[in-house]
Amino acid sequence: MISFRFHPAILAASLSACVALSASAQQSFVERWQARVTRTQAEQPHWVTPLATVTPRLEQEFRTDFMRQITPRHTNTWNYGGGKGLELIPTRRIELLLNVPPYIQHNSTAKDGFGDTSFVMKYRFYASNEEAHNTIITAFLGGTIPTGSYSNGSTDASIAPTLAGGKGFGHFDVQSTLGATLPVANSRKLGRPIAWNTALQWKANPHWWPETEFNTTFYKGGPNDGKIQNFVTPGIVSRWPLHHRVGVTLGAGMQIATSSYHSYNHGLVFSARMPF
Repeated sequence: MISFRFHPAILAASLSACVALSASAQQSFVERWQARVTRTQAEQPHWVTPLATVTPRLEQEFRTDFMRQITPRHTNTWNYGGGKGLELIPTRRIELLLNVPPYIQHNSTAKDGFGDTSFVMKYRFYASNEEAHNTIITAFLGGTIPTGSYSNGSTDASIAPTLAGGKGFGHFDVQSTLGATLPVANSRKLGRPIAWNTALQWKANPHWWPETEFNTTFYKGGPNDGKIQNFVTPGIVSRWPLHHRVGVTLGAGMQIATSSYHSYNHGLVFSARMPF
């Protein structure tokens, strides 16, 4: 019979080598991922993401929003999280948004609870940074799953195809999206609202971006059929780099209703993001 004995020093060295190889492989994956993201974002304009309008740019970050809305009955409804979450760029032209359900606090007889789960995929058709045409065109495909509690979400799932674009003019830029929410069932009851959002931004300096947004919804079908809701949203967004790709972006604004029909008014919007 042949027996094998490993010297403790040799065994320890082997284990250390395996751990080093594993760490090296993991580090290489992260480094390759981040290098690809950097190259992808270098191809597009470097504007900041607006408060309410979903940017056509591809971003990689953690994001959470907080919103206060004053209802027609003069109650304050708070939305914690804003249906935001993790944004990743897995390939050159694609971004995936995996959002956390928001928590809704009504401060009324309505029951508080979590809203629906949502997700978005972006596909960037064309991008040209500030050194060239300063333009971008992107398509979104979003969706929601009815996970809301106590009627804080929809009764059915939905999909939301959207077309987005942006154009820069020196220190100014315009970002706009046009899309529809299409329920997979009960569309006559829920309706098919069309949302048109446009953000006008000015780069005051590398850190501060004052902006004005126009957030319009055209209701088709459902209980608000034929109505139009519009908000003008003045605000400001500030972006600060921390280390390499890691940074922090903060923003605040107020949605002011300018249409005769509006489900709320004077909606405060606070946004916190950590790009990486």
